[in-house]
Amino acid sequence: MILSSIVFLPLLFALIVAVWPKETSVRHLALGFSVIEFILSLGLFRHFDSAATGLQMVEKFMWIERFGIQYFMGIDGISLWLVLLTTFLTPIIILASWESIDKRVKGFHVCLFLLQTAMLGTFLAMDAIFFYLFWELSLVPMYFMIGIWGGANRIYATVKFFIYTFAGSVMMLVAIIYMMYLTQEATGHMSASLLDFYQLKIPFIGGTFFSLQTLLFFAFALAFAIKVPAFPVHTWLPDAHVEAPTPGSVILAGVMLKMGTYGFMRWVIPLFPEASEYWAWLFMLIGAVGIIYGALVAMVQPDVKKLVAYSSVSHMGYILIGLFAFNAYGMAGGLYQMLNHGISTGALFILIGMIYERTHSREISKYGGLAGVLPIFTIFFFIITLSSIAVPMTNGFVGEFLILLGTFQANPVIAYFAVSGVVLGAVYMLWMFKRVFFGPKGELVKDEHHPLHDLNAREIAVLVPMVIMVFWMGLFPNHFLDYSKSSIDFLVNNKNNYNLTIAGSQPAAPVEQTTTTEEVAPAATPAQTPAAEGAQ
Repeated sequence: MILSSIVFLPLLFALIVAVWPKETSVRHLALGFSVIEFILSLGLFRHFDSAATGLQMVEKFMWIERFGIQYFMGIDGISLWLVLLTTFLTPIIILASWESIDKRVKGFHVCLFLLQTAMLGTFLAMDAIFFYLFWELSLVPMYFMIGIWGGANRIYATVKFFIYTFAGSVMMLVAIIYMMYLTQEATGHMSASLLDFYQLKIPFIGGTFFSLQTLLFFAFALAFAIKVPAFPVHTWLPDAHVEAPTPGSVILAGVMLKMGTYGFMRWVIPLFPEASEYWAWLFMLIGAVGIIYGALVAMVQPDVKKLVAYSSVSHMGYILIGLFAFNAYGMAGGLYQMLNHGISTGALFILIGMIYERTHSREISKYGGLAGVLPIFTIFFFIITLSSIAVPMTNGFVGEFLILLGTFQANPVIAYFAVSGVVLGAVYMLWMFKRVFFGPKGELVKDEHHPLHDLNAREIAVLVPMVIMVFWMGLFPNHFLDYSKSSIDFLVNNKNNYNLTIAGSQPAAPVEQTTTTEEVAPAATPAQTPAAEGAQ
């Protein structure tokens, strides 16, 4: 029951925090709980077999028998590191918000633990309805985190965030229900199990948008693209980041965006292989446009937090093109970049939050010369900046290198555009760093009545684990890649017949969907699809 413990223990923590009588000790209590959760998640390594391709540590029983809905959790190399990223960031977020969250402290930590349960459940649920419940649950605590502890325009930002993400999810729910009926037609019993969904052979007709598999593909893909967020459905993200409190921005960039890219790996690509391969050119194009667009818009931002928010749009574009490259390099790089982005961009938001607490401003023009008054802060910011622009020996380099290598194999033209994003990323990040830390002293730095103080011990303790991960992942990538290699290779090699099973069990025979011969056209072969043509 280790997976259930990991998912639902934060829910218990939320209940304890909610009824805790002493407001002054809530932070210490929450920090202790989050550390316990992280230590428990490290226990996954004791039971995890990196060579296995199936689901491990499975917990499964019938929940609503009439509709075939199961309590079904499992983990593999795709979800392992995302679970650990979630539990790793939570105590860091609590420690980082020690002073910045000074009102309704109890309610904030309740929301944080509820959000942790929702995100972990999303990564581990293997039943479609079960997954959807966790997916939607994550909106509620984030809605309150932005709406209560956010900035001046928090209501606009939180409503926009909720409407965008909820609207896309509704189409996914319709597709899930339809696929449950498809399993009933094919097998005689309704099921929402993801493993049963994998057995369906849904008709695909190339050259038309109205193929059944294509319609279902876009119903899922739209929900995940909004969450990523991919261009052009990204506009909710900068507003949400700017108005969210620092902990909200960190958890949003660090984990919640990865729910979208995880959805493509776990659901879209293996469930709709022919449609995914046929429309791969579109999503690689969207990813490339997002890389360049996000970088160009970040370059002209006067607000340092908004600059980092648009950099997220650019960086998430790399993950998208890596996943739709349909090769081991691209997918391994995409998964690795999910972790990198969570560490690097999360750390950037923490650093911006620290300087905002001192100056109450995020305008780049009001800074300048910070290196002379905040040397320790400058060193940490510089290291994370190098990570963000993918300098060799940092984590960002490994992920982007693998993505570009896989993208070049699949579609060299997209790779050329993506490389230009690397250059633009270095331009806007280094330009920002120069103006903030080595430019002429701004009014906030020259203010003798409110001198700036360098990082204290608590703030250094927040940043040190992030810096360790930057260099650990940059210098020893195989410590992380080896755990996901088997699962990614199995997905790449079997994407047209993805018979994922519970580890140790025999794969089931694929189930043909009952359809008249007039409705079915032969599935597109790899040679017929734009993505495969690029790969050749």
